[in-house]
Amino acid sequence: MSPAQKTFADFVGRTDEIDDTDLDAFWDTLEPTTIDFMIGEWQGGEFQTGHRANGFMKRLNWFGKTFVSAAEAKPLVCLDADGNKFSNTEAMNGEASLWLEEFRGEVTASMVYDGKPVHDHFKKVDDDTVLGIMNGKGAIDTSSGAPRHLYFYLRRV
Repeated sequence: MSPAQKTFADFVGRTDEIDDTDLDAFWDTLEPTTIDFMIGEWQGGEFQTGHRANGFMKRLNWFGKTFVSAAEAKPLVCLDADGNKFSNTEAMNGEASLWLEEFRGEVTASMVYDGKPVHDHFKKVDDDTVLGIMNGKGAIDTSSGAPRHLYFYLRRV
């Protein structure tokens, strides 16, 4: 197991709230992703950081994301009551696309939502795992006024 895989496993296994600065430090050690790397089906999870959006994905019964091509991304693949996957286009007003964007001084694959001012940036933990940061116009902590991101992960199916 690589150091990145071990750190990732430690974060996923945590039951307490994780400080944003710990996830940011981990992010800084990871390699940016490419659009081609992101193509495929991914199962997702989120890190509990106390972000106001923690729990939103669970309420949607979120499974993960599917990247068919750079122009066709399904950001909210959810499960219905029977366990069937569907693209939830209502929760974020549409689907998305993949772009290479600069975030924190590095160019990495980023998913841009069609109907919201939201961008998900990805960095590689290993060939089948990425760390994601949801960023956008609404990424402000209302209590402090400081930028606050939602941290999540994807595992290739």
